[in-house]
Amino acid sequence: MTAKQIIDTYIKFFEDKGHKQIANSPLVPENDPTTLFTSSGMQPLIPYLLGEQHPAGKRLVDVQNCFRAVDIEEVGDNRHETFFRMLGNWSLGDYFKKEEIPWLWELLTKELGLPKEKLYITIFKGDENVKFDNESEQLWKEILKSENLNADEHIFTAGVEKNWWSRSGIPENMPLGEIGGPDTEVYFKFDQLEHKSECKDNPVECECGKFLEIANSVFIQYKKTEKGFEELPQRNVDFGGGVERLLAAVENTPDVFTTTLFTEIIKVIEQETEKNYAEHKASMQIVADHLVASVFITSNDIIPSKNQQGYVLRRLVRRSIDNFRELDGKNIENVLATVIEEYAKTDEVLSQKFEEIKLTILEEQQGYNRTIEKAEKILSKDEGVKVEGVKKITADEAFTMYSTHGLSPTQIRSLGYVFDEQEFANLMEKHKSLSRTAGAGMFRGGLADHSEKTIMGHTATHLLHKALRDMFGEQLHQTGSNITSERVRFDFNFERKLEDAEIAKIEKTVDEKIKENLPVHFEIMPLEKAKELGAIGLFDDKYAKDVKVYFIADYSKELCGGPHVNFTSEIKQFKIIKQENIGHGQRRLYAVVG
Repeated sequence: MTAKQIIDTYIKFFEDKGHKQIANSPLVPENDPTTLFTSSGMQPLIPYLLGEQHPAGKRLVDVQNCFRAVDIEEVGDNRHETFFRMLGNWSLGDYFKKEEIPWLWELLTKELGLPKEKLYITIFKGDENVKFDNESEQLWKEILKSENLNADEHIFTAGVEKNWWSRSGIPENMPLGEIGGPDTEVYFKFDQLEHKSECKDNPVECECGKFLEIANSVFIQYKKTEKGFEELPQRNVDFGGGVERLLAAVENTPDVFTTTLFTEIIKVIEQETEKNYAEHKASMQIVADHLVASVFITSNDIIPSKNQQGYVLRRLVRRSIDNFRELDGKNIENVLATVIEEYAKTDEVLSQKFEEIKLTILEEQQGYNRTIEKAEKILSKDEGVKVEGVKKITADEAFTMYSTHGLSPTQIRSLGYVFDEQEFANLMEKHKSLSRTAGAGMFRGGLADHSEKTIMGHTATHLLHKALRDMFGEQLHQTGSNITSERVRFDFNFERKLEDAEIAKIEKTVDEKIKENLPVHFEIMPLEKAKELGAIGLFDDKYAKDVKVYFIADYSKELCGGPHVNFTSEIKQFKIIKQENIGHGQRRLYAVVG
């Protein structure tokens, strides 16, 4: 069974159970200032889990491309990846545990054919805030009994760190009004692996990879209040299952990089380096994973840079190049071409953007080569480096060459410089710790908030978009936005700097519409009808039969998930405070409301 077959089987399984397939959301999300990338299948659906009405109904299914920057340093252990595809199904106040859990078992054992005896389950054991998930336990016990499996040997309990979900983490960290709930997870056991000495033979107390999490159903049933945790009137189900991990289970290989998804990629890396994967696993895994992630990020029109998504892309490309060099690799372009060829089987856009992706990544490689040459000259001349003795430098200086100039520790040593390896490792660990801490906030996903100012700003972007198109023509369109309670950021395609008089005219138009106190409402309608009405939006969504259109009286019609103000006067006022050229024929406006 291939990765594509797993995806197709999963989608059909839930479509047969009344679910509507929704589209894969962009890897670089819009209107979400808390995250640089879509990092889970749930992330684009946060507004609907919080109560917004979804145009496709209450039962949804999809496959979502995801990227998690916090896992960059973890790649190299057989099971961690930065880029992955997440299968997801949701119930927005429809079915709950008694439907979801039997369906999950049926999917894994009958549809995907996984051996029942290799599956292990974890459930929420409860704490002082929320009770033990007895309902899930009873459902699993009934299923295992019908399969002649011993529940005591296959069901385990875990606390809030493993079997609880909320956007803010554990219950103690949840603000009042936040929703969350327990989850149940399914693990696949690889009998061929030996436990590490500190592991116990269960999925809760094993971290070595012998138990691989392949499925997770979250039951969003609680809201935190001043009185404690209260049951929600709309209880949601949020399922997530990684395609790559499911494939590893189906093929019974504990190393996701030896599955058929990566076979051809690893083979080309072996050919280009003339080395064996078994002896160089970590480096080859980094090359493969980082190039896959780079390809998908680049396909979302991101280019390497010093900021935000561009910085992450640059880091991925350079780290893959470093490891390819350490393996004495010849031509990384051949590896890149194979990555695109393999992943285009499920994401056709990669074939369409092949030349653009290749050019972007190879240009970054050339720029990195120049950076390394410059750093090597600095080292050879001892300029900017305080050398203690002939060739000894401090760990801090070595780390500066690593973090600023792009030289890997191996490259620094091969120029003849020595430094305290343990101190350097400590600095690296500190760097990783800071990255994880930042990632816990920056990459947690979901809308930043539903505060008054954020909703005002969101509605203001619709007025701004319409004003720009009326002034410059319908060829102008939004290319991105980022909205916080402090400011609005709006990106659009435009070739030149806006003149002061043009900015003043745009502000005046938006303010006039605010003063007119226009009503705002949404309608769910067929995609074709939205087109006929002239609604602004992306119409290449092959799964969206019905869409959500927000109307600002008869002035603006735009595809959007919400939320928005009820009347434009709630925005109060609008002022543009800054404009920027962001390259590739695009400009960026910053504005404030209220």
